[in-house]
Formats: sequence, C-alpha cells, structure tokens
Amino acid sequence: MQNEDSLIKGIKEGSFTALARAITLVENEIPPAAQLLRKIELNANVPVIGITGPPGAGKSTLVNAITEQIVKNGKKIAILAIDPTSPFNFGSLLGDRIRMSQQFNNPNVYIRSLATRGALGGISAKTIEIVDVVKAAGFDMILVETVGVGQSEVEVAGLADKTVVVLVPESGDEIQHIKSGLMEVAQCFVVNKADREGADLFANNLNKLVHSQHQQIPVFKTVAEKKEGVAELCDWLLKPGAIDLTRRSFLLAEKAFKIIQHYRMGDVDKKRLHSEILKAIVHGDFNVYRFVDTWI
Repeated sequence: MQNEDSLIKGIKEGSFTALARAITLVENEIPPAAQLLRKIELNANVPVIGITGPPGAGKSTLVNAITEQIVKNGKKIAILAIDPTSPFNFGSLLGDRIRMSQQFNNPNVYIRSLATRGALGGISAKTIEIVDVVKAAGFDMILVETVGVGQSEVEVAGLADKTVVVLVPESGDEIQHIKSGLMEVAQCFVVNKADREGADLFANNLNKLVHSQHQQIPVFKTVAEKKEGVAELCDWLLKPGAIDLTRRSFLLAEKAFKIIQHYRMGDVDKKRLHSEILKAIVHGDFNVYRFVDTWI
C-alpha cells in the first residue's frame, strides 16, 4: 500500500492513478487518508465551480461543452459528478460519467463520479475532502456537478467559489421560486437550450430580477449541444473574482461544519443499521423510536 507521501508526490506530478487512489482512500476513510488530508498542499487559486439546477436543464451537456472549451485553450480540468447514492449498494449510480464518455481519453480531463452518501443536497463531507485533494493536482478548474434536487443549490454554495445555476426557458413559470431561493446562492445564471421559444423573454426577466435586487449576477444564454454561448461563459468562470472575506469565512464555516458533523456520526454504520432494522421489523411491536434509542 502506498503511503501518503508517495501519493502526494504522484498527485503533484499529475498522475491520475495517484489521484484516483487518493480519492478512493479518502472517500472510504482507508488509511492513510487522514494523514494525506493534513499534509496535502492545496492550491487556493484553482476555481471550484458548482453547476446546479433542476433535472433536465442540460447540466451534463453544459459541463461537456465547458470542458471542450477549457481543454481547447490548453488548460486542465477535473469534473466531479455527484450522483445519487444507490439505496442498495451505497455507491454512485454513475449516470453523469456515462454521459460524458467522450472526454474519457483526454489527458487534460479527469472525471470522477461521487455518491451523495445520503446528503440531501448532494454535498457530503467526503465531497469536500475530495475537492481539496483535487486542488493539489495541478488543474486549472474543478467542476462539481450536483444532482440538482432539494437543497443542492444551497449546499453547493458552501463548497464552490462560483455557483452556476442552469435553467431552461420553461422555468419561466418558476420566477418567484427563483427569487426566493436561488438568488441567495447563484453567482451566475445560465439559460440553457436558449434556441427554444421564450428563451429571450425568460433571460430578460432574469436580468430584471437581478437588477431589482441590486446584485451583479450575470445571465448567460447557451445552447450547450451546439456549443453556443459557452466561450463567453468560460471567460467569466476563469476570471478571478474579488476576495470577499465574509463569504470566504462563511464557506469555510460550512465546510468545517460538514466535516465535524460527518466525524461525529462516524460510529453510525448505515449498512449495519439497515441489517438491524431488517431483523427488528419482523416483530409486530416494532417501534422506530424505541429502536433508535438503542443506537443513541
């Protein structure tokens, strides 16, 4: 088994094998994962971009198009696709990695699917740790694509330097929902599939909404399948933003909370919990609250 020093050396040298091995160790809490996380040198200048939005908005297609544009400019990119955890094998369903298969053989692209591990918003403590490992691997950009359900928009904001919310023209009826929720976390809106009817109107309404809130949030229109509008989006993604210490402290507090929460819950084995539940429910007097008392 490799020790953490040799893994860190391989990661710095750009070895995808060393990076993959390190991620597997961290994701499964296999030694020397803990030592690796404490010794690894992070590159704070690598932008972490969160891509989120409702199912069907074309997030994976947009990630594909962004990847092609970044690589075309001679840069390296890592993609972490957060997939829903299978309730049966507790692993990732790998859907996004299948959809991005054309990038597999590109030496400047690293793709990894990660399971949500039960995190409602798609971002677990393991995701945070893995992003930090990837930050040491010499990439020019890290893309984190979330499952796009529930609280994913809010959760990815605690991880990413820039959060991109992808919408489609049909989202026009949800403008009030956007006003109440996504406006708090989005640094950028992308109206994808902008060749559809109503795209211009929807984008204009978004722009008006942003200005009414006195925020400088750009709205881009893209047709990811045709690579339209993607170059302008990438220019904005790579542009360094002003350092906001308040926001940075909030992001780090969110990260720290997730990590503390994970390790406080470290003795709760979900597979064993399922096994014990399976044994207990055969009894007619099963009560979930009494059952939980035996675990607390």
